[in-house]
Amino acid sequence: MASAKPPTVVISGSGLWTPDHIITNDELVAAYNEWANRYNARHADAIAAGKMEEKPQSSSEFIEKASGIKQRYAYIKEGILDVDRMRPFIPERPDDALSDQAEIAVRAARQAMAVAGKTAAGIDAVIVSCAYTQRSYPAIAIEVQEALGIDGFGFDMLVACSAATFALHRAYEMVAAGTARCVLTINPELTSPQVNFCDRDSHFIFGDVATAAVVERADTCTAPHGYDILGTRAKTKFSSHVRSNFGYVSRANDVDPFGTDKLFHQNGRRVFKEVCPMAIQHLTDHISEHGLNVPDIKRWWLHQANINMNQHIGGKLLGREATFDEAPIVLDRYANTASAGSLIAFHLYHQDLKPGDHGVICSFGAGYSIGSLVVRKR
Repeated sequence: MASAKPPTVVISGSGLWTPDHIITNDELVAAYNEWANRYNARHADAIAAGKMEEKPQSSSEFIEKASGIKQRYAYIKEGILDVDRMRPFIPERPDDALSDQAEIAVRAARQAMAVAGKTAAGIDAVIVSCAYTQRSYPAIAIEVQEALGIDGFGFDMLVACSAATFALHRAYEMVAAGTARCVLTINPELTSPQVNFCDRDSHFIFGDVATAAVVERADTCTAPHGYDILGTRAKTKFSSHVRSNFGYVSRANDVDPFGTDKLFHQNGRRVFKEVCPMAIQHLTDHISEHGLNVPDIKRWWLHQANINMNQHIGGKLLGREATFDEAPIVLDRYANTASAGSLIAFHLYHQDLKPGDHGVICSFGAGYSIGSLVVRKR
């Protein structure tokens, strides 16, 4: 007996929560440069003796040239620009209060549910997938599930900058397999606590945000701008060139759990050199699996880490510089939001496509990890 054809699976809604607070490059540079001046003055003798390195100055021009970033959003701005602190001040909440990450997740989730026309009763599973979760357990996803009144199950995923696409993969598979009717994926990217604001080469990279998406069967979709998921593709290859070592084992290592090596750090040049060819090959192979060529793709919703990476990848795919319409850029105002970048681009720039238009959602980052979805407007 022939097996039943799996159902068509759809992204039926998306949501985006943006913090109220903006930090411009000029603000960030002013705080960092003052901190660097104080550091250099405090360690002047050691620097002169060659025992310590002088902290270099930064500039808005350097940041924009290196990354394309002009500003970023912050969940909490207080503390980040304080030269005596150089990190956000986020008051700890009691165990019986909604956590910071769950709060921003719920805000994005409610938007996505409203767009998809879904209530809590129509959702079976919640996946919270991001670069960092603020605690190990209970899962943030279960907390969000409770806050939204969803009677189902939830779990967290950590796949660095590919967390959002990997969560969509899992949602697609559950719906296609029939183990869930409808899945809510959320990416509460609270990145600012892991940024080393005292490092010239990385203090400007990240911003805070939360995105969400609803994935369901096509025969239950009533949303006006649904996208059929034609297929998913994932690839991982171990690398230490993008790394964050913060973790509970530091307590047993007898080391500073908040030391500079425990925060985000990377070898940017190596990442560019190694990830770009992987992403280009990955995308080319994925669309070809579905009988598509590059000209068939109306829009590329790419990971938003660095303008130079996006321009390089777009240029290699298209044979020329990609237009904003072909590959929209949001990192100039949102910065690198870890896994949420491609979903921000999708959320803001998907309604104008026509039925039958094809697009690709793709993320790439630490791991290395690459995740993509080929989609078609309904």
